[in-house]
Amino acid sequence: MLLSVPMYKRLRRDTRSGLADRLAGAVACLLLIPAAMGAAARAQNDVAPPQVEPANNNAPVEITLADAIRRAETSEPGYAAAKAAGRSAALDKSIAVAGLLPSAHLYSQDIYTQPNGIYSEGDAGQASAPLPRFVANDARPWEYIAQGIVDENLGLAQVADVRRANAAAAAAAAEQEIARRGLVAAVTGMFYTSLAADRKLVVAEQARADAADFTKLTGEREHAREAAHADVVKAQLEEQQRDRDFEDAQLAAEKARLELGVLLFPDPRAPYVLKAEQAAPLPGKDEVEQAAAKNNPELKSALASLSESQAEVESAWGGLLPSVGLSVNYGIDANQFAVNAPLTTVGTQPFQPRNLGYSTTFTVNLPVWDWFASEHKVKQSEIRRDAAQVALTNAQRRMIADLDEAYAEAKAARDQLASLDQSVATAAESLRLTRLAYKGGEGTVLEVVDAETAYVTAENARADGRVRYETALAALETITGRE
Repeated sequence: MLLSVPMYKRLRRDTRSGLADRLAGAVACLLLIPAAMGAAARAQNDVAPPQVEPANNNAPVEITLADAIRRAETSEPGYAAAKAAGRSAALDKSIAVAGLLPSAHLYSQDIYTQPNGIYSEGDAGQASAPLPRFVANDARPWEYIAQGIVDENLGLAQVADVRRANAAAAAAAAEQEIARRGLVAAVTGMFYTSLAADRKLVVAEQARADAADFTKLTGEREHAREAAHADVVKAQLEEQQRDRDFEDAQLAAEKARLELGVLLFPDPRAPYVLKAEQAAPLPGKDEVEQAAAKNNPELKSALASLSESQAEVESAWGGLLPSVGLSVNYGIDANQFAVNAPLTTVGTQPFQPRNLGYSTTFTVNLPVWDWFASEHKVKQSEIRRDAAQVALTNAQRRMIADLDEAYAEAKAARDQLASLDQSVATAAESLRLTRLAYKGGEGTVLEVVDAETAYVTAENARADGRVRYETALAALETITGRE
């Protein structure tokens, strides 16, 4: 066991003050703790560990509508593409802003030019050097350039590009919200369709069992000479039909589960259980209209597209207006790759020039003639702007119509839910009374079959009614949004 420096100093101080004995006892107690813990662990290992039930990996997962939407948002490719487009558009904003700011880069170049055979007269103390064949390369064959350069270009086009990037990012965000709401509506429909298919399967299984019991009942009545053989034949036909209905319901339920499983799990065949929630109430018409005016993504997308087209017009006009540029260079551009030039003589005094320095360039670019290309770009952008204005007007009209249609559909579906519940209760009671009447010899087999068909139809209609209401409510929320 190693002691740190502060602990060692404290030990020496305590030794001087007569506390070494107490400290030694405390250290001994600390050293005994691991031994005691090891002994306790060995004693505990002697006792058989409690048996823990292994986790069942095949247990079905319970999925609510919120869970289904959350899982679908991570796996649906259309929404993933819209989300990626939104993130890319957000980066375009940063790129456009960077176009307004100065840029810096390093530049290094080594130039060698073939000599022309003529030597220059060297300065005092310097040898003569061959002259280059290219005039642009100074008076020596070698030229070294190493500079840091800062550039800035500014015009109306760059400013308009920032506005266009901001509008494009807003449009991409609105499109992403459209994709998300569409995904929510689709998942909601698939979720409640699967629930309805499961319910229809239960009803079909119950109807098949009832049909088998009724076939047995008609056989017993025929054996007791209380019913004709035609009743048995009719009951058998009904039982066969119920068997086929059960197989169809089983297939429909499995297909609905697999379709939803594609969005929920890596393996669509994974077992899961859907947990239904109570039907949400339908908000008031005024509340819906206010939410649509504030949160409708189609309107936001149309507005952003119009702003983007207006910025394109300004950017096109930038090609007809002057732009300015500024460039600052700092470094060397000399015949030697060095901060200082070779020592020379100015007059009678020795002098060593410096190669390190700076230069600035200010440029004004004034467009004069480009064969009307810039004017045509302006006209193109104005045409697209006018089309965006028409699209915005149409989006406003479309939202009003879609809102009224979706609200009317949701209201009708909600009003029918109570009626469907009552129809199921009435059909169940009718079936019970009809079967009792047939057992008592007061009813016919056709009445029983009709009552069974009416009950199954009512149950299926109630399941479809819940799907209709939830789907209509989801469609309404694609216009108004969900808080």
